[in-house]
Amino acid sequence: MKKVLALCSVLFLFSTSAAAFDGYIDVTNNTGYDIYYLYVSHAKKDTWGRDRLGDDILEDGETFRVNVRKQPTSIFDIHAEDEDGDTYTVWDLDIATDDLVLTLDHID
Repeated sequence: MKKVLALCSVLFLFSTSAAAFDGYIDVTNNTGYDIYYLYVSHAKKDTWGRDRLGDDILEDGETFRVNVRKQPTSIFDIHAEDEDGDTYTVWDLDIATDDLVLTLDHID
């Protein structure tokens, strides 16, 4: 009986650690400037990855949704660059519970 309980416990641990986070973050631009580049990277990564806007521009007052798939957790870093080259960075945001409204308070 103890072996069965131990095996069930081990299987439970592996099944929960193998689960991946799928979700999204809505980023609203309230900086007063248009955003030309937007990067959303899992907090454990060392690089920003690709620009999520592509050819789009996130105009002041607009919201842009970024979908994420198969990530280890819901904790992400967000980095943006506006039309003047100013950058904005938010670290360790839990996108499962929070959306992001970028303001001048986030400027680097």
